[in-house]
Amino acid sequence: MDKIDANLLNSLRIGGDERESASSGVPRWVWILVAVVVLLAAAGGTAWWWLAGRPVEVRTAAALAPGVDAASGGAILQATGYVTARRQATVSTQITGTLTQVLIEEGDVVKQGQVIARLEDSGLRAALATAEAQVQVSNAQVAQAQAQHAQAEADLKRQEELVRSGWISPQAAEQSRTAVKTASAQVQAALRQSEAARANLQAAKVNFDYTVVKAPFSGVVTEKAAQVGEIVSPLSAGGGFTRTGVGTIVDMDSLEIDVDVNESYIGQVQPDMPAQSVLDAYPDWKIPSHVIAIVPNADKGKATVKVRVALEQRDQRLVPNMAARVSFLSPKAGDAKAATPPKGVLVPAEAIVQRDGKPAVFVVADGRAQARAVTVAPQDVGTLKLVPEGVKAGERLVLAPPGDLRDGAAVTIADGPR
Repeated sequence: MDKIDANLLNSLRIGGDERESASSGVPRWVWILVAVVVLLAAAGGTAWWWLAGRPVEVRTAAALAPGVDAASGGAILQATGYVTARRQATVSTQITGTLTQVLIEEGDVVKQGQVIARLEDSGLRAALATAEAQVQVSNAQVAQAQAQHAQAEADLKRQEELVRSGWISPQAAEQSRTAVKTASAQVQAALRQSEAARANLQAAKVNFDYTVVKAPFSGVVTEKAAQVGEIVSPLSAGGGFTRTGVGTIVDMDSLEIDVDVNESYIGQVQPDMPAQSVLDAYPDWKIPSHVIAIVPNADKGKATVKVRVALEQRDQRLVPNMAARVSFLSPKAGDAKAATPPKGVLVPAEAIVQRDGKPAVFVVADGRAQARAVTVAPQDVGTLKLVPEGVKAGERLVLAPPGDLRDGAAVTIADGPR
C-alpha cells in the first residue's frame, strides 16, 4: 500500500464552524445579513421617532373677515401692506452736547415748538455774555467817533470864518478839513465794528438756542432714544457712545397705507379710486379709503409697484407698521358700505390643500398644526378664497403645507405675522 500524504488528509478535514453550519443548513453570511438588517431597521425607527418629534418650519398667514366689498362683488383687486407715517422725524440736536434734561417719554403727545430736551449750556451762556459786552463796547466806540467828527466839523466851520475875515491863513482851514475827513472815516470804521459785534451776538444767541431741543411738529413720541447725562451729536460718533437723536415723533394725522401691487395688475389701480382697508389686528374694522397715488417706480426684485392709500377714518387703534389688507373697489361699487359681508373668512389660496380627496387647512395653535376639513365657496376675492365654516378670523393658517404634515405635528413659524 502506498504511503498517504499527511497534508492531503488535513485538507480534507471539516472544521467545527463548518460542521455547525453544515448541520444547521444556513450559511454564516446569511445570519450576518439578518443582523445588519435588524440594526438598520432599529436605527431608522429611532431616527424617524426623533425627526417626527422635531417642529416643522412653516409660513403662516392670518384668516381675514370678509369686507363689504366681497359681498357686493365690487373688489377688483387686493393687496397687502403696512401702515406708514408720511411725517415722522428722529429729533436730534444742532450741536454736540451733554443732555441735562429729557422731557419726553414714549406715548407722550407733543405740540409743535414744545421743549423736549436741554443741553448743558454754561460755555455757550458765557460766550453769549461776551458777545453782548462786545456790542456795548462797539456802541460806545461809535458814539465816541461821532462826537469827534462833530467836533472836527465845528472846528472847520470856525476856521473857515477866520479865513474869510483874514485872521488866519487858508492852510489852517485846510488842516481842519482833513481832520473832518479823518473823523468821518473813524465813524464808519466804528459802525462796521458795531455791525460785526451785533452779528457775533446773533451767532452766540443761535448757538445758545441750540441747547434747547424743540418738537418740529405736533405728534406722538414713539421712541425715547437718549437719557440725561448722555452726549448727543447730530453726527455719528463712529462706534462710540454718542447718541444721534433724542427721540422719534410721528404725526398720527399723516398715517396712510403703503401696499405692493403686482405689476401685472397695476393697470387696474387708478388715483382717487375707492378702496377699503382692513387691519390684521382688527379684522372686523372696515376702513373707507381711497388711492392717493401710484409711486412711479417698480421693485424689480418683487415685480411690484407701491401704491399709497389714504385712510378716511382714524382713531387710536391706528399705529405705524401695522399689517393691513386693501381691497380696491370698482367705481360702481359706491354703495358697497350698505352691503352685508358674507359668512366665513378669507384665506390665501395656497393655504388650502387636499387631504383624503377633500379640501383642508392647517391651523397653528399652541405650537401644533391642527388639520381642519373645510368647504370653499365659489367666489374669490382677489387672491383669497372664501371659507364659510371651519376657520375663525384671526387664526393663523399654514401656507403651502408640506405633503407629510399631519394633524398634531409640532410646528414653528418661519416668518413674521402676515
